[in-house]
Amino acid sequence: MKLEGAQTIAADRATVWAALNDPEVLKACIPGCHSLEKTSDTGFEAVVKQKVGPVSATFNGVVELSNLNPPHSYTISGEGKGGAAGFAKGGADVSLEETEDGTVLSYTVDAKVGGKIAQLGARLIDGFAKKMADQFFTKFKETVEGPAPEAAAAAPEADAAAAAEAGADGAAPAQKKGFWKRMLG
Repeated sequence: MKLEGAQTIAADRATVWAALNDPEVLKACIPGCHSLEKTSDTGFEAVVKQKVGPVSATFNGVVELSNLNPPHSYTISGEGKGGAAGFAKGGADVSLEETEDGTVLSYTVDAKVGGKIAQLGARLIDGFAKKMADQFFTKFKETVEGPAPEAAAAAPEADAAAAAEAGADGAAPAQKKGFWKRMLG
């Protein structure tokens, strides 16, 4: 399976490069990641728990960085084993390009899966892989850029709306009627 994408991050290339190599940042951004430890200058070990369709598994994996060209690009390759659920292995070419808006992080992924997971079908796996990549890069962008100004401004408004919904006396809002209660009275 092949997957390509790009994300513009409002930060300079050096900051994005540092975050791409920081185990704590990566752990926070990888969906389902329970641990990520640096084992060498170019290696990591990870434990990730995921559910793909009806198959749930904990994957123990090894990740290796190669073709390092700091702070421009690298190749990341890895392999994870999820016991009876199967395995996943693959690699990604990651590159950073500085622009007026910040840094464009581009990636090209080539991955393979086997075992029970592979039996789920290509459409389900491709959709899952795209969702995981989108979640990772969205979270990575938020982590590197910090909270968006709109989100920080919206937080007090959300609190005010919740307080208004609770009522002036602070009591909990009235419970909404279910479908059948509304239909039958």
